[in-house]
Amino acid sequence: MNKYWFYKVGLVVVFLCFALLGEAKVKLPTLVSDGMVLQRGEPVNIWGTADPDETVNITFQKKKYKTVADAQGNWKVTLPALKVGGPYTMLINDIELKDILVGDVWVCSGQSNMELPVSRVTDRFRNEISADNDYPMVRYIKTPLLYNFHAPQADIQGISWKAMTPENVMSFSALVYFFAKDYFQKTKVPVGIINSSVGGSPVEAWISEEGLKPFPYYLNEKRIYESDDLIESMKKEESKKSRAWNVALYQGDKGMHETIPWYAAGYDDSDWTPTDLFASGWATNGLNTVNGSHWFRKDFQVSGQQAGEKATLRLGCIVDADSVYVNGTFVGTVSYQYPPRIYTIPAGLLKAGKNTITIRLFSYGGFPHFVKEKPYKILFGKGQPEKGESEISLEGDWKYHLGAPMPAAPGQTAFHYKPVGLYNAMIAPLLNYTVSGVIWYQGESNVSRRNEYKDLLTAMIADWRQHWNRPDMPFYVIELADFLSPEDKGGRAAWAEFRKVQAEVANTNKNVTLIKNGDLGEWNDIHPLDKKTLGQRVSQAVSQ
Repeated sequence: MNKYWFYKVGLVVVFLCFALLGEAKVKLPTLVSDGMVLQRGEPVNIWGTADPDETVNITFQKKKYKTVADAQGNWKVTLPALKVGGPYTMLINDIELKDILVGDVWVCSGQSNMELPVSRVTDRFRNEISADNDYPMVRYIKTPLLYNFHAPQADIQGISWKAMTPENVMSFSALVYFFAKDYFQKTKVPVGIINSSVGGSPVEAWISEEGLKPFPYYLNEKRIYESDDLIESMKKEESKKSRAWNVALYQGDKGMHETIPWYAAGYDDSDWTPTDLFASGWATNGLNTVNGSHWFRKDFQVSGQQAGEKATLRLGCIVDADSVYVNGTFVGTVSYQYPPRIYTIPAGLLKAGKNTITIRLFSYGGFPHFVKEKPYKILFGKGQPEKGESEISLEGDWKYHLGAPMPAAPGQTAFHYKPVGLYNAMIAPLLNYTVSGVIWYQGESNVSRRNEYKDLLTAMIADWRQHWNRPDMPFYVIELADFLSPEDKGGRAAWAEFRKVQAEVANTNKNVTLIKNGDLGEWNDIHPLDKKTLGQRVSQAVSQ
């Protein structure tokens, strides 16, 4: 019995020893990991956590560095300026990091035009992207959407450095793809990109609480959302309202409940109203916008040769959302207005002779419409009309019927757009990482408040420079692209004024460069496709 007791005690001691050893293991932030790019020509920080007073040994390029974790378990080692090269390995106690490069590292931030992935510009650059997308010396890391109103965060979980390879490139930012590729081709210097951007985000969300002290309005707005309980309760309440709205929409939409649903191939739409997609009458009651669901149907002819083929359905861009059917079969949906509608019609769905396409359009609270001067067609082959492949135009006459008229959908609070939140969660964890500078593409969400943008962006630049401890850190501010219909004179004037404000920021702040972009816009798309010319302009600017 005593021997058995001693055996059990021995096992407990062994397990405790292993547990203590496990707790003492050095932990690294996500940025300090396999595949990272370290900044050339500048002292470089390597940091992490461990047990208090634990010794941390680093071996890199045959040199050894040593430090001791402080009372809170934090440690940091600053390596001397490094020369371009790699790949290297780094040993931090018992952790081996592999495939490390030394080159130039850039923080790319802003809103959706910085996020826009390569996959969204393939219409224009399909051949180039397919043929020229293998640059393993370019590394990319994209931070997820996070926000925090309590304090600056120390790390971002769940991300990793990825090389620009055919397997990864479609998820890269399109602007980053063209910039980094051009820069590497010119300099042969490895490139590291930290893309910390959020679609629709206003500038005040990217400024620290300290940096916003001159702006009490935004500090007070931030204080409203410091309560996690408040945010959680608002999310629950708004989610209930949203669900109730969608249930009412479905229940009230006759097109979903008649014996033969309106999307069915054999549905009789002879009493529907003829209309053009780009007419505005169907979207209103004669005075005010009609929200809810709107149905459109169109018959089209398919040849015997085209019948049975796989095809690509292009439906431009639709405000706000849509579900689409071909011959009664659901082929795709998009839940918001900006992405191009590109749906696959599977092989065997189209038949020789008459076919029918049905669009169920959803309007949440704006002005429902189909965006003009976008492709509305069916493409056969690989969906590349520039190669002379056959196509069927879907413009012209359609048939229309109102589904369920609804009040505007209940709003959803975008908590991540509130002041300080993105800074705390998506910029603060980057501050230990040594970078060349910042490429900033943002402003669409601040056009309506352009009178204060100069002060806000100037404050953000100073704020980031202070926290990175680099008073002259370069900032490259990308001018907003031209946007809005020529008929919208007021809107276009506002955007032109905003571009002047961006120029003032560049002219009045040291080491801030404005990148021309206004000429690359598309009046009908807030996300212009020509990220190649823009990327090359950024590359040229940072190379000077």
